[in-house]
Amino acid sequence: MKIFFYTLRPWDERPFAERLAAETGIEFDGCEAYPSLENAHLAAGCDAVSMTPCDMGPAMVRRFHELGVKYLCCRSIGYDHVDRETARALGMRVSNVDYPPRGVANFAIMLMLMSLRRVGHILKRGEVQDYSLQGKIGRDLSGCTVGVIGTGHIGRTVLQHLSGFGCKLLAYDLYPSEEAAQYARYVDFDTLCAESDVITLHTNATAENHHLIDAAALARMKQGAVIVNTARGSLIDSKALIDALESGRIGAAALDVLENENGLYYYNRAGDPIANTELALLRSFPNVLLTCHTAFYTDEDVESMVRGVFESAAAFAKGEPTRHDVSLA
Repeated sequence: MKIFFYTLRPWDERPFAERLAAETGIEFDGCEAYPSLENAHLAAGCDAVSMTPCDMGPAMVRRFHELGVKYLCCRSIGYDHVDRETARALGMRVSNVDYPPRGVANFAIMLMLMSLRRVGHILKRGEVQDYSLQGKIGRDLSGCTVGVIGTGHIGRTVLQHLSGFGCKLLAYDLYPSEEAAQYARYVDFDTLCAESDVITLHTNATAENHHLIDAAALARMKQGAVIVNTARGSLIDSKALIDALESGRIGAAALDVLENENGLYYYNRAGDPIANTELALLRSFPNVLLTCHTAFYTDEDVESMVRGVFESAAAFAKGEPTRHDVSLA
């Protein structure tokens, strides 16, 4: 059994992979580059390929199959970047990973606090030695109603941790959780939009919830509402959000993820002209925080993600079930 890791970071992931290889007896190799048709041959002879979010469309999936790869192991919770239909047709298995939810949950709460207290604006003004108070007044999270969209592991953890702040909590999910109901009142989507001072997203990206937060949803929100997204960029219509920020309907946004972030986040693009108008506009707003898809990034979470790849590949090879299996039936 051998795994080839693409986008393998030498400063954090490789040491964990080396330790896990010694523990499990599973061999691995890797490179720092994203997978492409030009470098797919590096995985020849390997049973599994692991990657972070990237283009894993039909051509890439077929190319790896031609090279003998049987398993596609995402090093992320999300797996919408993999063409699972093609993988299923070729008999390839697909997996994702999980990690302790508190890292992303606490990051989301940090973004709520920073947005409500205008920390981004305060820091920028401090850089030019503007220490005046005018325009810096904020709001206290404890006096807000927070709406949590998606009450899986991370969403439930957000609710649990927010319960200590004393704020009113609302939740929306197609599959309500008894655990989440201990902390929040479940409401429909429109009610959550209308009653929440802060809305935070914690749901997977699907075809059904693409642009869940669109112009209509934004129009239903409270004047000055704050939106936090540490889930998936495609949940928000970027153009509609920009319009709502410009009109003042939305008071602030904190976005760890963004539409069309592939080819941007996790790359050093310093000095490059970037063809992403939405990114440029959002960066220009003093009431927007962009944190470049780092909500997950703790030592604990990185180790868990690498471990999940080894566990999935081993389970697939043995024909055993694994909670990480996201293959289409």
